Amino acid sequence: MKTTLHFVLYICLLVGLGSFSAKPRWKPLFNGKDLAGWKTSGKAIWEVKDGVITGTDGRGHLYADPVLRDLEIKGEFRISSQGKNANGGLYIRANAPADNPDGFPLGYEAQICNSQDAFTGWLWKPGTPTGKASALLTKDGEWFPMRVQAIGNTIRIWVKDQLVMTHSDEEYKEGHFALQCHNAGMTFEAKNLYYKKLD
Repeated sequence: MKTTLHFVLYICLLVGLGSFSAKPRWKPLFNGKDLAGWKTSGKAIWEVKDGVITGTDGRGHLYADPVLRDLEIKGEFRISSQGKNANGGLYIRANAPADNPDGFPLGYEAQICNSQDAFTGWLWKPGTPTGKASALLTKDGEWFPMRVQAIGNTIRIWVKDQLVMTHSDEEYKEGHFALQCHNAGMTFEAKNLYYKKLD
């Protein structure tokens, strides 16, 4: 009887330790089929084409459901010009302004743009380039991977698996993920979006 009890306690201990030490796992942010779990704002037209989230025809944002503090997100992105400079972004800890739901999100943006000084991989806050990226590694019309991590006040951005930006900032504590199509005359695309909750 004692042997059986000791064995059961041992198994319970192993299970408890396993769940305690389990690392956060990547979860899909996008189902690959439609925009269930996402909310649009602004003028951009958002749709899913062949498993890709696509934004066109104006400035707008697409917010995902989860509200997180410490997090990591990764995906593949592409911007393409159809007559005007292409510009987009991946937001973290983002919330729509209460006084202007169609305005720029209040949060941190990992910039996606290849035609200005504060280029892909820079960290932006609304209207302001904030954390400098070390190199421009992308170009229009080309898919590339990007990963963003926020833990406490430290934010990091990787482009093509290269760490290009580390910055400390405490203004935005929690919020949604969001995608940005910056203007008309361009296309923004995203696929293979996954995230981790780290807190």
